[in-house]
Amino acid sequence: MFLTTGNPQEQYDFVVVGSGAAGLVAAVRVAQAGYSVAVLEKAAKLGGTSAAGGGVVWAPTNHLMKAHGYEDTRDNAVSYISATTNGQVSHEDAGAFVDVVAQLVRFLDEDTHVDYLPLGRPDYHMHMTGAARGRGLDPQPFDTGRLKGLTNVLRQPTYFPLITMSERDALHGAAPDPELLDARAEEGIRTMGGSLIGALVLTAHETGVEFFTETPVLGIESVGPSMWQVQTDRISLQSRQVLLSTGGFEWDEQLRQSLLKYPIQPISAPSNEGDGLRIGLKLGAGLAWTSAVWGVPVISLSEHTYDGRQVGRMGNVELTLPGSVMVNRRGKRFVNEAMNYHDLNKVFASIDPHDQQLQNLPAWLIFDDEYLSRYSVCGKPAGQAPQGTIKANSLAELAELIDVPKAAFLETIERFNRFAREGVDVDFGRGDRPQDRHLGDPQQQPNPCLGELKRGPFYALRIHAGVLGTAGGLKVDRNGRLLQHDGQPIAGVYAAGNCSETVFKDAYPGGGATLASAMTRAYSVAGQVLADLSHTTVSVEL
Repeated sequence: MFLTTGNPQEQYDFVVVGSGAAGLVAAVRVAQAGYSVAVLEKAAKLGGTSAAGGGVVWAPTNHLMKAHGYEDTRDNAVSYISATTNGQVSHEDAGAFVDVVAQLVRFLDEDTHVDYLPLGRPDYHMHMTGAARGRGLDPQPFDTGRLKGLTNVLRQPTYFPLITMSERDALHGAAPDPELLDARAEEGIRTMGGSLIGALVLTAHETGVEFFTETPVLGIESVGPSMWQVQTDRISLQSRQVLLSTGGFEWDEQLRQSLLKYPIQPISAPSNEGDGLRIGLKLGAGLAWTSAVWGVPVISLSEHTYDGRQVGRMGNVELTLPGSVMVNRRGKRFVNEAMNYHDLNKVFASIDPHDQQLQNLPAWLIFDDEYLSRYSVCGKPAGQAPQGTIKANSLAELAELIDVPKAAFLETIERFNRFAREGVDVDFGRGDRPQDRHLGDPQQQPNPCLGELKRGPFYALRIHAGVLGTAGGLKVDRNGRLLQHDGQPIAGVYAAGNCSETVFKDAYPGGGATLASAMTRAYSVAGQVLADLSHTTVSVEL
């Protein structure tokens, strides 16, 4: 029987605050070395945003991609990371990441129940030096029945259906088989992030890690050499080493207004309220990249709730498929709708020089009846518009309903339709690159991302600037040691995941970069913790 509550020990070798993938990787690695480990989770369920997300990890040069026929080299990966981050990640730091992420994948494959397979997606910047396919790893379906009680302690999925990412990609905009989804739900199968977290929790349980849910940490303080007091709202314990892996601050309104550039709609675990950030600041930690987010265009309707909060779902597939277009408040296109979601989201921060307002918000996804009849919109079966979709018999009427200038809107659609007929988007290059076409419709030629909007009725859905999580926060070194403002480490305290600065600064090299940054940093944290606990020299750095 799997239990997540009980009486804690008075002292542990290692305490992990937060039960997402980062915290669990570190917990498992330290526990497998024979040390006592406790994981404290604020929410009632385990897994955080990792359990609610896609579960993909971006891992160049890993042994699994090579075993499945994908070629990669360390030099290519390092060059690509440097290029995608505009040189903000040095070749040395990029090389450290590439080396450690390969070790992380081997650890997951050989020492945990995680089952990853290469995902045949292209990197998000295939035109840049060193780009490749197959660097993303996709969690395979996981049976939670392998441990009694496990199903009930895992955080539930959000809008993602019970399919793998490779299965999702193969649908090309269609809805998944409902019988498959029902069967997997009945059998207790989890996919995507739920598979990853289920496998890590099972491994952690087998290695003796103790879990405590509904246990928010209020603070930590030094109580002597090499000892920290961890205070929660219901228990108090001591630990030689502490890892903050609590998620970002995207659900805290005050922190969002203070640190981010524009309003956002989170689609992560609502428990991400900046707890780790505040704990670190009380200890005197420095800050880094606090305005960075893992951005994504989001569709948020009344039906999209999670843990009682208004959330949403990624709209990148709807934006990529042929027969859709996105316009801003002036009724004009402003971006390649099929580009990677992170970089697309940055355009929402643009300011209109004429009125000093956000230039591209509100934004609208526009599509016609032919598009609706062919593709799934917000997970609905083809032909069914989600509740809250704005509908009009003509484009002119639709312009009035969404309050955009009619003339500019009609001109935009006419121009876009001409591009669709010719198969070339002259303005923004939609569908020109492999990363665009990957989520398009291969049956639509000559461009799988371009199709005319011509058959009424016509539809509109509001697009929000969304986030998978914030991507900056506490300042850390390569090993995840928490750093003061002057760069000096705070001995025995670490941070990994979205409560701390991302490995990639404000860039997104490929699908799964979020977990790659978090899990690789946590793997390095575990190496540092083991070295400190055994008084040896660290052999692995990130």
